[in-house]
Amino acid sequence: MNFTHGGDIKGFALDLGCTQEEVVDLSSNINFIKPKNKIDFNALDISSYPGYEELYRSIAALYDVDTRQIELFNGGSSAIFSLFRHFKTKDVSIYSPAYLEYKKAAVTFGYRIELINRFTDMDRPVKEGSLVVFVNPSTPEGTFYEIDTLMKQWIEKKCTILIDESFLDFTPYPSALKYLQSYDDIYILKSMTKFYSSAGIRIGAVISSKENIQELKQTQPLWKISQFDSHYIQEMLKDEEFTDISKTLNTLNKEYLIKILQEFRYTQQVFDSSANFVLLQLKGMDAQTFQELLKPYRIMVRDCSNFDFLDKSYVRIAVKSTDDLEKLAIGLQNIVL
Repeated sequence: MNFTHGGDIKGFALDLGCTQEEVVDLSSNINFIKPKNKIDFNALDISSYPGYEELYRSIAALYDVDTRQIELFNGGSSAIFSLFRHFKTKDVSIYSPAYLEYKKAAVTFGYRIELINRFTDMDRPVKEGSLVVFVNPSTPEGTFYEIDTLMKQWIEKKCTILIDESFLDFTPYPSALKYLQSYDDIYILKSMTKFYSSAGIRIGAVISSKENIQELKQTQPLWKISQFDSHYIQEMLKDEEFTDISKTLNTLNKEYLIKILQEFRYTQQVFDSSANFVLLQLKGMDAQTFQELLKPYRIMVRDCSNFDFLDKSYVRIAVKSTDDLEKLAIGLQNIVL
């Protein structure tokens, strides 16, 4: 099975014989806007073991939950694997296409996997008592789903529910956290990586009931987040202007990206997206050819052919700076088969 992701700038640059700085990376769905951060890492005391009280308080305040409802992990992927190891059921329904680490974790821990096609089969019933995985907004096309009806069905089936909201911060839509008030067996995954432009800072949060989190903590190591990660995130969250600026600029640049793609002569479909990336279906060429034709412009995109229910005609393109998108526009204008 192919679980590869986008964002291998180093390998791409090596292949082209250029520096990583010269690559226009449209494959990685990391926010192109960065929060202000004035922390002096040289001033950090790293001679003692880290404490996480302030970090927990900062993230709890961000999502308006109790600190006892949160467990932190060394990134979202680490959280996924810890949860799949922790859950008692061995049946999982993954609404797909989805972030491939879910399928990888399910395979690793011996789950019986049912993939539900979000495009054609959303009403398909799930097995009673199973784990349900739903990414909202979805990846790789960025759809936000109203899930009230689905939640009712899952709850009636007494499922363990895992909602991945890694890209929700880019949207104006509400979190699924409200369901914690009426059903115990729900886990919400929040990634600090995507919206806060910090792929190298590995912090992901799982939010659930106090009882669920207490049980989850018992299987976790005492120290799993570095002082650098912890202090970076805390300092970053002090930037009060970042959220509004980031949402505004991402929305504007996404509109520009969609316009560029709609004018491309080999576009079959551009999917509506609530996130910071757009799914493009090509016509007359496949994703691999498309990537090869963009190499002279040092532009890297995400071939989506290894996502479930997608074929070789699908490409994900991230929202980036206006300069980067202008380079894409030039590249697309010059592509002729």
